[in-house]
Amino acid sequence: MERHPVSAWLTEAARAAEQQGAGNLLRVVLIVMVVGCVLTAWFVLRGYKRKDD
Repeated sequence: MERHPVSAWLTEAARAAEQQGAGNLLRVVLIVMVVGCVLTAWFVLRGYKRKDD
């Protein structure tokens, strides 16, 4: 097994990232996940606000 220096791995990773583009799908998934978490937290916490006297 060959040994590659860390700098060579980082250079190869940077080249691969440039070729793959912006990653729009990942951005959309992350935004939807964050919005879903906020809505879920709002819905759950809204239930605690009610007074059932």
